[in-house]
Amino acid sequence: MDVRNDWTRAEVSEIFDLPFMDLVFKAHQVHRAFHTPNTVQISTLLSIKTGACPEDCAYCPQSVRFDTGLEASEMMEVDAVAARARAAKASGATRFCMGAAYRSPRPKDLRKVIAMIREVKSLGMETCATLGMLTEDQARELKDAGLDFYNHNLDTSSQYYEKIITTRTYQERLDTLVAVRDAGLNVCCGGIVGMGEGAQDRVELLHTLATLPQHPESVPINQLVRVAGTPLADSAALDPFDFVRMIAVARILMPESHVRLSAGRAEMSDELQALCFMAGANSIFYGEKLLTTGNPDTEHDQRLFRRLQIAAEAPAHAPASHSEASPIQNAPFPYLSKFPETKPGPTP
Repeated sequence: MDVRNDWTRAEVSEIFDLPFMDLVFKAHQVHRAFHTPNTVQISTLLSIKTGACPEDCAYCPQSVRFDTGLEASEMMEVDAVAARARAAKASGATRFCMGAAYRSPRPKDLRKVIAMIREVKSLGMETCATLGMLTEDQARELKDAGLDFYNHNLDTSSQYYEKIITTRTYQERLDTLVAVRDAGLNVCCGGIVGMGEGAQDRVELLHTLATLPQHPESVPINQLVRVAGTPLADSAALDPFDFVRMIAVARILMPESHVRLSAGRAEMSDELQALCFMAGANSIFYGEKLLTTGNPDTEHDQRLFRRLQIAAEAPAHAPASHSEASPIQNAPFPYLSKFPETKPGPTP
C-alpha cells in the first residue's frame, strides 16, 4: 500500500482487469488504510462566467460552436459570488469551486476572480478555481490570493483526446498542471468516462494521472452528461459497473488522493453512489447544479448520507482562525436536525 508514481501500464491494466468484487474489496482496503472511513469531502461548484467558450470540447454545452440552448452570461459580481459561498457553507460545503468558461482568463477577469477568492477564503472555506489554461505568472497570482486548488482535467487518454477536443492539445493541459504545481497550488485533475472511449483509454488516463510527479490531491471521475446539441448527445449509456471500476482503480493507484464523484451523479441511484463510496470515492460536488448541468439536490444528499451514516470531512486548507467554525466537523451532519433520523427496519 505504498504511494507510488512509477506504475507501469501493464500493472494498471492488471488491476483494471481484476474481477469486479476483488477489485472493490482491494480498493476498500486501500481506502481504509489512507482515509477515515465514512467521511466525504464536500465541494460546491459555481459557474461564475457561463457559455461562449471558444473551445470545441465535444461534451460541453458551454462551447460557442454548439447549439445547446444555453444562454451565455458575463462574469458574476464579487458580492454575488460571496453570497453563494455563504449559502454553500451553511448547507455543509467546505470547499467552494469557481468555474469560468474560458480558453484562458484575461487579465481584467483574473483580477476579479482574485477578489472572489479572497472573499470566499475569508469565510473559512477552501477555495478552488477552474479557468482554463494558465501561465506560470497567473498561477502564482492565484496562489498569492489564497487559492487552495486548481482544477484542470485531462478528460481522457492522450490517444483518444483528439476525438474529443481539437482546439487545445493534451500537452497544453499537462503544461497547465506543471504551472499550477510549480506555483504551490493543490491540483484537482481527473477525466470523463462514457464518451465512446475504450477500456484501454481508461487505463491510459488513470496511468497518466498516477504517474504524475505528484498525484493530484483531488481526482474527479465524471460520467458523461449527454446534452442535446453537443456531438456526444447520442453516446451510449455507460455501464454503471464500469464507472465503479474507474473509481476503484483510481483509489488503488492514488491512495492519498480524494476521489470525487462529479458530473453525472444526478443520474446515479443511491445504491450506485453507495457502491462508489465503498470502492473508495470520498468527495462529491454538492448543490443543485454543476456549472450548467444538473446535480442531486442538497436535501437528497443529506438524506443519503444519513442513511449511510457518512460524515462530512472538515476542511484541511481553511485559515486557522476558522478551523473550528465548520458546522459538520467530527459529526455526521448534526446541523440537519430538521430531517428525521433514519431508523433501521425491524429484524426479520
